[in-house]
Amino acid sequence: MLSKNIETFIGCDNEFEQSDIVIFGAPFDSTTSFRPGTRFASKAMRGDSFGIETYSPYQDKDLEDIAVFDGGDLELSFGNTEKALTHIEEFTKQILDAGKVPCMIGGEHLVTLGAVRAVAKQYPDLHIIQFDAHTDLRDDYLGETLSHATVIRRVWDILGDEKIFQFGIRSGDRSEFQWGKDHVFTNKFNFGGLEQVVEKLKGKPVYLTIDLDVLDPSVFPGTGTPEAGGVSFMDLLQAILQVAGLNIVACDVNELSPMYDHSGVSTAVACKVLRELLLAIKTN
Repeated sequence: MLSKNIETFIGCDNEFEQSDIVIFGAPFDSTTSFRPGTRFASKAMRGDSFGIETYSPYQDKDLEDIAVFDGGDLELSFGNTEKALTHIEEFTKQILDAGKVPCMIGGEHLVTLGAVRAVAKQYPDLHIIQFDAHTDLRDDYLGETLSHATVIRRVWDILGDEKIFQFGIRSGDRSEFQWGKDHVFTNKFNFGGLEQVVEKLKGKPVYLTIDLDVLDPSVFPGTGTPEAGGVSFMDLLQAILQVAGLNIVACDVNELSPMYDHSGVSTAVACKVLRELLLAIKTN
């Protein structure tokens, strides 16, 4: 049994045993290639979440009507990437073993690898849907194979071909796009083709990973690697609602760096994305 976190995301203060979804923070950004700061995202989101409501007028649903447990932030080693990933994997397994859906708040995108390691062991036919500005398909970045720039390549090492579906991609090395043509599905710039992918993945276990830099920087400037030409909040919301009809066995929201947007708008956007995600996957 896990103990309730003292400071929780709005509407997520239920007991562990009674909850269907468990959110937790993975405040790790040791491999960030440009601007660090995502380690502060989960704390900022918990505090700022009380600036939004538990009720979603988009879905006509309320966090008070579902059971979500906030497990707090993991204490991760900033000097040992593999150790941090192992800690994330072990915590994710604990949630899965209890029959609940893990929903992780990053952190840089590499934290997804730790969670996927646990989820793939429980669901061997796991598929990944990735909303992101970046391919994250490098085999290494500056000689390091574990990086937020290599995370989806490492996920591919576990799952193999025809298991990864990327949307919103608009940045990456030429070699990543060339390699990806033979190994993953990539839709550039927007969510085109998502409806067909959702139809294809019906009945299969799906991990949804949302890198918030899929959003245009005009909507979401508070991230370490902003990329012009992104989607709108409403585009992302509609994509989440489409995917939520699948068998979502785990998910994450990552790459908010709150200090790069002193207005607080980016954190507010991240909070709203998390609220809509929790409501969508619980009630579909």
